[in-house]
Amino acid sequence: MSDALLLLGVNFAGLLGAILLLWGIATLIRDVSFIDAFWAFGMVLLAWGTAWQVGVEAPHARLLLGLTTLWGLRLGIHLTIRWASHGEDPRYRKILALTGEKRKWSWAKTALIMVFLTQAPLLFITCLPAQLGIWASASHPQEIGIFGWIGAAAALAGIAFESIGDAQLDAFRKNPANRGKVLDTGLWRYTRHPNYFGDALTWWGIWLVVLDQGWAPALASLVGPVFLTFTLTRWSGKALLEKGLHKTRPDYAAYVGRTSGFIPWPPKTGA
Repeated sequence: MSDALLLLGVNFAGLLGAILLLWGIATLIRDVSFIDAFWAFGMVLLAWGTAWQVGVEAPHARLLLGLTTLWGLRLGIHLTIRWASHGEDPRYRKILALTGEKRKWSWAKTALIMVFLTQAPLLFITCLPAQLGIWASASHPQEIGIFGWIGAAAALAGIAFESIGDAQLDAFRKNPANRGKVLDTGLWRYTRHPNYFGDALTWWGIWLVVLDQGWAPALASLVGPVFLTFTLTRWSGKALLEKGLHKTRPDYAAYVGRTSGFIPWPPKTGA
């Protein structure tokens, strides 16, 4: 276990260095919004950092590295393009302005504490399944079993689900006739947050690949998908986003009444 702690320590140090570099860039452009894209890219870096330290000869290591990379690059590129197209996220602007004014902090200090140093440990925790799974596979290589293949299928389904959901949302937003309206077709007919559901499904699938190697690495990394699911459904994801949508979309309350909040399900009739 000491080897795992050393590996995680090296990974966290590298992540912290990247975070501080990005903070420096943010202070130059006065915008922290790109941190959302780094949430995905950062997990790819952690997975590859682990692989660099222990190797990827084992089947589980290659599978975990491939799934994490596919998920992270797809989402990271998508969020980078969205940031480049739409500019600064109003949510971050509001958080920085209110916190800086209340605590009498400079913009740079507020951004460092409230955004970058907050994101680093949360990102690290969420990515524990990939890190510990690749580490465990190096010391106990084995063939991929039933849980591994189920996990891989679930992760790929999650990546496909959120990719389709994001594409449908982008197409909806590009049509000026949809301004102020609610997207309730395609995957958005069955869940109000197909992108969040896809994220959760992906990381639960990755965790199942870790479980395929034994209970020890699975239990040690269980906090990752549990924390991600909590974040998406109860904290900064669904809850925060819907609070704003209720104010800006007149039809959103009716949409909430008939559409599942997270897990895809046929819409309620008569709602």
